[in-house]
Amino acid sequence: MIAKNLEQVNARIDRACKQAGRDRREVTLIAVSKTKPVSLLQEAYAQGCRDFGENRVQELVEKYEILPKDIRWHMIGHLQRNKVKYIVGKVHLIHSVDSLRLAEEISRESMKKQVTTSILIEVNAAGEQSKFGLTDTQAVMELVEQIAALPAVSIKGLMTVAPYVEDAEENRQYFRTLKQLSVDIMQKNIDNVNMDVLSMGMTGDYEVAVSEGAGYVRVGTGIFGERDYGIPAGE
Repeated sequence: MIAKNLEQVNARIDRACKQAGRDRREVTLIAVSKTKPVSLLQEAYAQGCRDFGENRVQELVEKYEILPKDIRWHMIGHLQRNKVKYIVGKVHLIHSVDSLRLAEEISRESMKKQVTTSILIEVNAAGEQSKFGLTDTQAVMELVEQIAALPAVSIKGLMTVAPYVEDAEENRQYFRTLKQLSVDIMQKNIDNVNMDVLSMGMTGDYEVAVSEGAGYVRVGTGIFGERDYGIPAGE
């Protein structure tokens, strides 16, 4: 099942890239493996998956210890400051930074471990009350400038979790908003800030996200099937 699902998802990403005139190598598929057993991750790994996304720190750490070390782990769920120490040095990218205090904690732990941690700023593009992330454009700009001054943290771009919709086209506006915001930030030429990465698009709308410039798409259900239990959306 996993092999067939991955083949279908990758084919749809290929098609979306072709239609948008994009190089397929610009888009990375993150297999969102939250709540899924290691055996299913191993199946995905055997099919070439190397980027996996988790919502919970404990689950990420447990799987990190078991699975091959060439996996790039992505923290895509809400991150509490007291959990930062467990994943710094293990994650390839933290997608969900939405406050200066969280970034400061990531900076402290990164300095302790003598690593630089790559992060994305989480933007609540649709302004949903149930979601984390910054809703105000000016607040995003200010946070980016504040975090850019911190040592051992590197801003790589932006992330958003779009609403759950029946028609993926409804989310195009939010993906465009994120893309435009990244352009506006880049024009400020802030040291230690890149906007190379847009993490947007999930199982129901990743093709639209790709057409609007997504660099990472986060697909869970489309690869692994339905989630085993309710965890706040990140894929």
